[in-house]
Amino acid sequence: MNNNLTKIVTLIPSATEIVAFLGQKNSIVGCSHECDYPNDLNNVIKLTSPKINVAGTSSEINKQINTILENSLSVYKVNIEKLKELNPDFIITQAHCDVCAVSFSEVKNIVNKYLDRETKIISLEPNTLNDVFNDIKRVAKDINIENETNNKLINNLKIRIEKIKNLAATKKQRPLVACIEWIDPLMIAGNWIPEMVEIAGGTNILGKSGDNSHWIKFEEIIDQNPEIIIFIPCGFNIKKTEKELNNYIKKNNNIRLLQAYKNHKFFVADGNQFFNRPGPRLVESLEIFAEIIHPDIFDFKHKKGGWINYND
Repeated sequence: MNNNLTKIVTLIPSATEIVAFLGQKNSIVGCSHECDYPNDLNNVIKLTSPKINVAGTSSEINKQINTILENSLSVYKVNIEKLKELNPDFIITQAHCDVCAVSFSEVKNIVNKYLDRETKIISLEPNTLNDVFNDIKRVAKDINIENETNNKLINNLKIRIEKIKNLAATKKQRPLVACIEWIDPLMIAGNWIPEMVEIAGGTNILGKSGDNSHWIKFEEIIDQNPEIIIFIPCGFNIKKTEKELNNYIKKNNNIRLLQAYKNHKFFVADGNQFFNRPGPRLVESLEIFAEIIHPDIFDFKHKKGGWINYND
């Protein structure tokens, strides 16, 4: 390892993607067990592991997490010895959600107790799309790579979003859309997701832009009766989400009464790679929303790879 290289540890997938987007992929010396993009970072040292069985159902995972949090424990283990060996210049984590990654407070305690150098901790806390762009800019500034090239990269993301927004605005019909972030129990997506649905030409319901995702009762979905329902469970790929949804429908037969189900407007998207990683690929997530909501005017070729029609 080149000791003169800036050494960055990323403890959340969005941070890994942001650093790579900014052209500093080779500076990443350690990352979380969930960091799997870009693909060529698979050989980077993994510094975390979950304390739960991630192969369980959404209900089982939820119960495990609640038990851990009730005891004021972290959902993840950090390999402190490996982190000490790496002795990074920067650690990028988040203070948004204790379930999503190692908490900011835990990282701070580890740095103060075990690391020999003045490691700078960068904490990401996005709630909206604008927050995500500001986080990208802040990472560039904090790791001393703020320049015109990176500003252009960020502006290009904004241009892609604006193009989708302008084309979607030509559609008079704005269907009611519900985005489900967890299946059992049901959680409605918040933060940047409602804003993205609106940009893509839908009318978001149940969740509110900038507010945290929250638990809802099935009856609330029945009452609102959305025209489109998009399932984007955090950490779940399409195959796992399909399986979860199959089981949920078997237990909740009334779901078949929803107009979205009757009209073949149930969609499953990759909630692991997209939507729940507040970084550059939220633009691809927006493209998926646009394809689903207005397929007659949008086709970014994400179907099958990024999303499927559950009813097909």
